[in-house]
Amino acid sequence: MNYKTLASHQADKQSYKTRRPREKEMIFGIRAVIEAIDAGKPLDKILLRRDMSSSLAKELLVKLQGLTTPIQKVPVEKLNQFTDKNHQGVIAFISPIEFYNIEDLLPSIYEQGKVPFLVVLDGITDMRNFGAIARTCACAGVDAIVIPARGSVAINGDAMKTSAGALHSLPVCKVENMQVALDFLQKSGCVVVAATEHATADYTATDLTKPLAIVLGSEDTGIYPDNLRLCTHQVRIPMTGTIESLNVSVAAGVMIYETVRQRGI
Repeated sequence: MNYKTLASHQADKQSYKTRRPREKEMIFGIRAVIEAIDAGKPLDKILLRRDMSSSLAKELLVKLQGLTTPIQKVPVEKLNQFTDKNHQGVIAFISPIEFYNIEDLLPSIYEQGKVPFLVVLDGITDMRNFGAIARTCACAGVDAIVIPARGSVAINGDAMKTSAGALHSLPVCKVENMQVALDFLQKSGCVVVAATEHATADYTATDLTKPLAIVLGSEDTGIYPDNLRLCTHQVRIPMTGTIESLNVSVAAGVMIYETVRQRGI
């Protein structure tokens, strides 16, 4: 959902772009990354030098096959921006949280006798917006946040800080294919509601008391069209002033607490 002005988005993005991750947030060196994978350490993403060809590098590439962690092949100059030490062409970024499988988590929510309440973030890349949304979700009793494995905010120390610790208790599901995930949610009995300014239905007119997944799009382009088509309902938050849209974290708060109101939580 396009709820953020471009100027504000660029300013926020730049504030995080310039910070070099702390060494405790990274693992570098081929053998060290292989050991991290073997140990099942939660990784947010992995950067690989494009021209890796050593026998040890080939061993790493075998380990990476079938791994759900996003992998990017980059020039060595990109890797050098993150550390001055001998990275051997690979840097893995450590996730401070364990990620959940949506196909395991949703049935467990039903088994607890709860009416599922999930928030799906389709490509939210702004760290502060993500943290604010996570904090609201934790306060309102949302069962989980769902994000794509690629094209989403990095779950690192900054994300933990901006969420005010909410990510320590709020399950996060990272999915390889958002369309498959949305289809799974629908087939599992969830009403999938997209919040978009292009909708005509008012957000208060939709029944949010059923098993629910609220979908919010990226700060600049909104919900990806193929994902939007898979949503059960499309709703909008009325705008009567001169500004065309809300910040996405504010929009998330409005949608989440309308659900709380309807459910009488």
